[in-house]
Amino acid sequence: MDRTVPVYECPILIWMVSLNRNYSKEEYDSCYSLVKECITHVNIPYRPSDPDNFRNLLLAILPLLMMRHRRIPRAQWRDCVTQWGKHWIEQDDLPPEKFMRSMIGYHLAKDSSLLGMVMTQGPQKNVINIGLGILMYKVPGRAPLSSYFESQSHKLTPLEQASILAAPNPESILRRLCTILTLKSSYVMAIGRQTSAINLAGIEFDVDKRSATVEGQPLTGWEFRLFTARIGVARGEAEPPQLIEEEYQCCTAFFRGCEGLRFVFFDNPGQLASWVQFVNIDQIIKVVPKLNA
Repeated sequence: MDRTVPVYECPILIWMVSLNRNYSKEEYDSCYSLVKECITHVNIPYRPSDPDNFRNLLLAILPLLMMRHRRIPRAQWRDCVTQWGKHWIEQDDLPPEKFMRSMIGYHLAKDSSLLGMVMTQGPQKNVINIGLGILMYKVPGRAPLSSYFESQSHKLTPLEQASILAAPNPESILRRLCTILTLKSSYVMAIGRQTSAINLAGIEFDVDKRSATVEGQPLTGWEFRLFTARIGVARGEAEPPQLIEEEYQCCTAFFRGCEGLRFVFFDNPGQLASWVQFVNIDQIIKVVPKLNA
């Protein structure tokens, strides 16, 4: 390990994108052209009338936006990936002593109308194990909460199920369920596994005791940050569209190599300002013409 940059010092930053309005075909086309030109490892079909397709374009653009914010030209960095699908960015034209510590590990995630990118910087082997989980506080469709819980129960251990159902009301049950599911998804994505290829019920989080196990063995060295995001989202085809508020559970997982396990809860939105940046469609569209430079 490069001891000049202890992994516990690697800062975590998040960019979140909220879809606060509808988009035009011209805006879709500009984003699509940018992705086709500059992000060759991403294959997104051309479907301008599909809102989820547009969300995928915006999500793919976030690394470009982040590097532009750092004032690093597109020609001077490369997007690399491990065999497990973990991404990091390498920069050119740096002296050797800075190059090794300049790697930017990142992970992209989305759920419904909230898109996110979590990143950190340091030596490559220190920064790639980072993941982001996002889940809206909502029961899909018109199903009752009990049916939604049952549909997710195969991902939960008996202890987790009991903890969730011990909540005093339906809202608290949903929050506990979303908290545990995002803890699991952020961890799985941080280690570079698809959720379909891993036994989620083999991962157990005891949030009350601030502990976790994987296949019965204590999970150590990880930091989990949990927070809630409330955003205004455009709904409907009318102009202007209806703006409604949506709430999401978010969680980052990062392997710091620390002793034990670290859970950090951010209950006050003001606590997020130093490491979570919220942007909207207008802010992205404004800079799209500059992102290929």
